[in-house]
Amino acid sequence: MSFERKKVLLAPLDPVHDIGLKMIKRGLERAGHDALLLPPDYSQEEIIKAIIDNNVDVVLISRTLGYGVAEILGRFVDLAEAAGIRDKVKIGIGGMAIRPELAAELGFDAGFGPGTTVEEAVAFVEGREYVPDEIRGKKAKKDITRGYDYSFKNKSIEQLLDKIVDGIIDYVSDKTTSAIQRAELRRQILKTSNESERQSLRLEYAKLCDKIVKDFYEAGKYREKTRPLLPEELKALETYVNETNSRMNPLKLQHADKNPLVFIQYGTGCPFMDIAHIKSCEAWGADGAVHFDPSWGARTEGFFEGYITHEEDGSVITYENLKRIKDSLSPFTLWQVRAHRGLNTPETVLLAGIIGADLTKINIAYGSLGGGTDPERLTVDAVCAIKYAAEFNMPFDVVTNEELCGVPAYKAFAGMLIVSKLGLRLGGKPILQPLFCYSPEVMVSGQMQDNYVDFNAAKILCLRNIVNAPIWCGAPIGFLTQTEDRVQSSLMTALHASLASSLGVDGISIASADEAFSGGPISVAARIDTLKATQSAFRFFGKSGIVPTDSAEKWAYEIERGIENVLESIVQNGNFIDALYKGLLGSREEGAYPGRAGRGTVIKK
Repeated sequence: MSFERKKVLLAPLDPVHDIGLKMIKRGLERAGHDALLLPPDYSQEEIIKAIIDNNVDVVLISRTLGYGVAEILGRFVDLAEAAGIRDKVKIGIGGMAIRPELAAELGFDAGFGPGTTVEEAVAFVEGREYVPDEIRGKKAKKDITRGYDYSFKNKSIEQLLDKIVDGIIDYVSDKTTSAIQRAELRRQILKTSNESERQSLRLEYAKLCDKIVKDFYEAGKYREKTRPLLPEELKALETYVNETNSRMNPLKLQHADKNPLVFIQYGTGCPFMDIAHIKSCEAWGADGAVHFDPSWGARTEGFFEGYITHEEDGSVITYENLKRIKDSLSPFTLWQVRAHRGLNTPETVLLAGIIGADLTKINIAYGSLGGGTDPERLTVDAVCAIKYAAEFNMPFDVVTNEELCGVPAYKAFAGMLIVSKLGLRLGGKPILQPLFCYSPEVMVSGQMQDNYVDFNAAKILCLRNIVNAPIWCGAPIGFLTQTEDRVQSSLMTALHASLASSLGVDGISIASADEAFSGGPISVAARIDTLKATQSAFRFFGKSGIVPTDSAEKWAYEIERGIENVLESIVQNGNFIDALYKGLLGSREEGAYPGRAGRGTVIKK
């Protein structure tokens, strides 16, 4: 499509600032237009004379400095009208001090503020609609596992993992749990269209639940501080989502292809608030969102139904809540429903798969050592959950948050690799999720006394030396390096994001500036703080990066050897579940305690 060649005058209304106009001049000339740039010391009267003498079609004025801007620009429009050229010449104004509303109020044809592209100015000159490039508004959902074949470089570790996984699969082969039975009942409840059959299934489901959930199905009673969302609240939520989506023009955080995907976490307790936070983060560049369930939900047998809000941490998992959140997401947003702990792990993954989640989260080691669930119960449940993840083609990350209890990285990584290998055997796609933070281990042993770079880098180097698998650092990055100061907290997040990018990881989870310190309610402004800081850090480093010292390679080797030793001890012990009870993957002295929730509830088939 061609456009009529235009004569364009570019004039700075500042003493010295004209770099933006120089860039626009080059863009106009490349597009085939005639562009004349005036010096920055011309008076307004001289600019008006130049417009008349050169018989131009379009004028682009820039005003960077903010003082007196309204008076100066208003006077320019008055001079143009007095000279009889206002109706003949199209005039645009741009610069750091400009907003479109101000330009319109003063009588300009268009106003271009900070972030305006050269292409946008060219479109104005040519009289056509500006269509943003793919960096803005055309984000695409990505597969974090793409390109990985899960081949093991460390064959001795792979052989040990295979032996342990053989034992796990054999152990659970004749066992089930009430959670697995509930999951299949939930599938039937959602599948049937017969209300009588559905009600009968619900009553059968209720028999497998704790009293608090049973009371819901049998007597319609809600848990304390928990209530259904009202119809008017749901209507308001629908209106909010539609209006927000209609004006959504999402940013892109990544500056270079190697920059990782960025995930945020949500779980305010209220689906409406969750969605508001997610939409704000989508607009400011987040690539994915992680659903956090309530702590009490992980320790309670059974799920409620309906649109439910409550006044505690995490957001209640029901089919309706998850479906509402899923339907509110932008097409490019990756959505994870975590299920790595608790007494409802299989049903959580099943619901996530049926509703269309992109990812889930499963880890037996952390869930039973740092998440409070009995190791035997969670192992049986997790095997079923991984099968569901494979059924719905949902990759799952294997988080290592037991490090936050005090478990050394090599033990946490051994557990992560066991669950990952189990996932591969069952047809799943595991994602390695090492902590990228200032963990209790290094507080005691001192690997971060000099810097936060080397030990975090060592973790990534170690995993890359073992297996060709995707890596998603998280839960979140920079944890325990932040303070209540939002500037410091955002900066620490951005620095850790840059390090992760330098090491070539595939994804990172970041917290809001206030959430990272856990100092109170999570605000949208603090979420934007860390998203903007991460975007700026990616832009700052581009394709360059952070180079660790020799200590990173040394510690990577030590972690790898530690992993191998732990796996050997588990093989010699003869039973993965028994190894969890005995502390081989994290001891009581290290802060890991085998969970008690669900103990003694595994059922022989």
